[in-house]
Amino acid sequence: MSNAFDGLRELYQEVIFDHNRNPRNFKALDPATHQADGHNPLCGDQLTVYARLSDDGVVEEVSFIGHGCAISKASASLMTEACKGKSKADVEQLFEDVHAMLTQEHPDRDLGKLEVLSGVKEFPARVKCASLAWHTLHNAISQAQETAKTE
Repeated sequence: MSNAFDGLRELYQEVIFDHNRNPRNFKALDPATHQADGHNPLCGDQLTVYARLSDDGVVEEVSFIGHGCAISKASASLMTEACKGKSKADVEQLFEDVHAMLTQEHPDRDLGKLEVLSGVKEFPARVKCASLAWHTLHNAISQAQETAKTE
């Protein structure tokens, strides 16, 4: 069993390294309907997350720019792939599930490629790195909703 676990851990690390070296959707998005900046002062990770949502609340495009450690960049890259084509409600549920996977109990559903981030829980100092992009996207969508409600 240990060999299978070690093999899985190596595969997860390779996916993280790949997304760090070749991040998906690493660009400014113009036009974007939602945007937020994120910063992790503990390690210096900084990023901006952009999203374009349709009128019915579906994420048509999502991207990011910035700099950070391998986990931060890989998580942002994986997030953009996972959220594209999803409704705002589905993105919020994914945010909750990933946050739970990183900090509490693993959710009762398969998170697909995002499972590669599950090992980060073993390194509490790295949880903020893995969750930065997710919190930033959540803030971008939430702030836009709050702004829309006050107008």
